[in-house]
Amino acid sequence: MCPLRQNRDDFLTGTGVSVDEKGNNESVRGAPTSRMGMTTIWRPRVRIHVPDVGDAENTDTSREESTKKGTKRKYALRHHGPCEHGVKKRSACKVCSACPHGRQRSQCKECGGSQICEHGRRRDKCKECGGSAICEHGRRRHTCKECGGASICEHGRRRSRCKECGGVSICEHGRQRYFCKECGGGAICEHGRKRSQCKECGGSQICEHGRERSKCKECGGGSICEHGRVRSACKQCGAVR
Repeated sequence: MCPLRQNRDDFLTGTGVSVDEKGNNESVRGAPTSRMGMTTIWRPRVRIHVPDVGDAENTDTSREESTKKGTKRKYALRHHGPCEHGVKKRSACKVCSACPHGRQRSQCKECGGSQICEHGRRRDKCKECGGSAICEHGRRRHTCKECGGASICEHGRRRSRCKECGGVSICEHGRQRYFCKECGGGAICEHGRKRSQCKECGGSQICEHGRERSKCKECGGGSICEHGRVRSACKQCGAVR
């Protein structure tokens, strides 16, 4: 066999002969030394739990710490239904999301809500700002007959106030619930009159002369015709009795 080939085989099998610095021949078993160009083998450091032997104490607590569960953060469950006050939209509940004045913060004038325009009205319902709720006829879109608003029924009335349609504002006595004395409507004051037309309550329709504003001559009420009479009772204006 060729000597070079023999040396190669001995190098691969690790049974070759090495020569030290003094020239002595020594048989080598196992892997060749670093003089023969072999690189070091990297082995990862693996912690192995060793049981107590004799008086030795086991101070390694890394295994116990790794098995401990961390504190789990608690998140509030998503709430899709009404809030605790019965309002279906939690953001629309005056109690849950109210401002200090008891209103929705975005619609509160005193808080300067984002939905309040410079004229002190709701931005979408302001004619001067050209709100989206105002139609081309200068009325609220949903109550405009010409636009066919959603609040107008087939009889040409407000759907909620139409007797034939059974509107929700019509009580069992055939009147608007708000103005019904027997139902105790909100527009009826403690004196049994319409709150806005009651002198004792200081209604909004009572002028400074103690009369209904629309029928007061001095205030130029809308019910007073050019002849100085109530328009519906003036013969010259063609009143029908």
